[in-house]
Amino acid sequence: MEVEIGKVTHYFNHLNVAVLKLSDGLKLGDTIHVLGHVTDFAEKVSSMQVNHQAVVWVKPGDDVALRVEEPVREHDVVYRVVEGTLEANF
Repeated sequence: MEVEIGKVTHYFNHLNVAVLKLSDGLKLGDTIHVLGHVTDFAEKVSSMQVNHQAVVWVKPGDDVALRVEEPVREHDVVYRVVEGTLEANF
């Protein structure tokens, strides 16, 4: 299961850093899925910064910079992958 947590607002290609506007919390070690018109990949969050300071978690409403392994684009949607959730099929 995936939960939408924000959108990409900027990408620094020379640093491989995406800036996200968050609508939900995020912490180091979470798995994210980035999805856009030509973007579709998942990776674990390994590095985050707020105002050029390293952080281990961020809250909704924060603008956070994430190091990413693949290029992203503005307006790409970012999801947090939630594992271990049981879904009932009715």
